[in-house]
Amino acid sequence: MQTSTPPPEREAGPSFAEFVILLAAMVSIVAMATDMMLPGLGLIASDLALVDPNDAHLIVSVLFAGFAIGQFFVGPISDSVGRKPVIYGGYCVFIAGCLLSILARDMDDMLLGRFLQGLGAAAPRVVTVALVRDRFEGRAMARVMSIIMGVFILVPMAAPAIGQGIIVLGGWRATFGFLAVVSIATGVWFALRQPETLLFKSRRRFSLGNIAHGVVQAFSIRQTAGYAIATGFIFGSFLGYLSSAQQVFAVVFDAADEFPAMFAIGAAAFGVATFSNARLVMRLGMRRLTRTALLGAAICAVVFLAVLTQFAGAPPLWVFMIWLCMNSFCMGFLFGNLNALAMAPLGHLAGLGAALVGGVSTFMSIPFGWAVGAAFDGTVTPLVCGFGAASLLAFLTMAWTERSFRPTEA
Repeated sequence: MQTSTPPPEREAGPSFAEFVILLAAMVSIVAMATDMMLPGLGLIASDLALVDPNDAHLIVSVLFAGFAIGQFFVGPISDSVGRKPVIYGGYCVFIAGCLLSILARDMDDMLLGRFLQGLGAAAPRVVTVALVRDRFEGRAMARVMSIIMGVFILVPMAAPAIGQGIIVLGGWRATFGFLAVVSIATGVWFALRQPETLLFKSRRRFSLGNIAHGVVQAFSIRQTAGYAIATGFIFGSFLGYLSSAQQVFAVVFDAADEFPAMFAIGAAAFGVATFSNARLVMRLGMRRLTRTALLGAAICAVVFLAVLTQFAGAPPLWVFMIWLCMNSFCMGFLFGNLNALAMAPLGHLAGLGAALVGGVSTFMSIPFGWAVGAAFDGTVTPLVCGFGAASLLAFLTMAWTERSFRPTEA
């Protein structure tokens, strides 16, 4: 009598190159939802009759508020039901938020739509990190995340220009339609090509008790808590940049039309660093590269603040771009390494761990980024101070994290 062999739990998946490109596309949904809006913030503020034009930064901040809250749910749920169903649900919520923003007639509708977009985008962003952790760990995970971030950075480079083109052709509401179409296409690609990575035997029963136990377990690990906090400081400085970048280029430099190109140059410097990190991290280690990058960013900020005193906070555009590129290059070494360092001890809690690391860092970033954006005073000084303070605080947090133990993976 013949007996059938049970199929393997994990199907054959895409090639490594396709895997990286697919995950980069999924991670990029947050960046695209943020950066495509930047050229249109002034128009949105005008059309929705904002009293204070500075309040336009809420269109960015509220997106990240939803993103932060969503991360706390999608990670634990993905540990229970698997990675793929959670990602499908996230895309559906994101698309609903896009539709609401298209139909918005006042700022309340817009902010609700943006909140839903952030809430939905949390699923592909966080569960992607868990998916990578299912397959890789330590320096190998840092390398993969760096490659993903390197491919992903093509989106921030192009998104403002794409957004500006869509706004010219169809108005700012058309940008949300474009986001919905892209999310549908990416979701279908993921469904067809990427198999489930969380084996059934590795799943955890979903309950508040399990979540609470996992949270306590994860944050009792000094390495996870410390690196998550350090990530929050760095993410906060980036959120401040995203919130104020359009005003900086339009008001300080009178270069609103050149904004997409200038933004892309800064993003390109970030991308060069992430690819460099992927090549260097296996040889030099995550901690050494991270410490060096944080010190470099802090020193660049201090030196540039001294330069700004000669220009009353408003230097020539080319001088500002030199600092922006140097700062972005330093930042490019941080996100992949800090995430991998925080996740290193959490292989058994990959979904919950990714949610906690991402959620904590995002929640920390919101007030930090809001403060930088709200402090805009017609100069670049608040922005430079924000990056300098974030780099220094992250460096001190990293030193505290490593003071009394040897990290799981160097």
